[in-house]
Amino acid sequence: MKICISSTGENLDSEVDDEFGMCEYFIIFDSNTMEYKALLNEASHSFKGTGAMAAQFVANLGVDVVLTGFVGPHARRILKEAGIVIVEGVDGSVRSAIERYLGKKISLS
Repeated sequence: MKICISSTGENLDSEVDDEFGMCEYFIIFDSNTMEYKALLNEASHSFKGTGAMAAQFVANLGVDVVLTGFVGPHARRILKEAGIVIVEGVDGSVRSAIERYLGKKISLS
């Protein structure tokens, strides 16, 4: 499963960002390989359509789940149309968000 987490930084110890569309980075975590990569959210520097651009970028990555603080209506529509599960109200570190989502059954290195 590929999980996308809106993040304030480039690693698992970074904080989950409150806003999906405006986050600085997307952490893409693969629960099968336990590997992750950080991708710059280039949409966060746009003046208009930020959420929709971010959502289309994430949808194109083939993720299954998004963990974030909040998703706006335009981004929500795009993510849902792509079949992506949206989990809002997530806070803390990216690492703890992933562990909570996966039921703490894993230890992330």
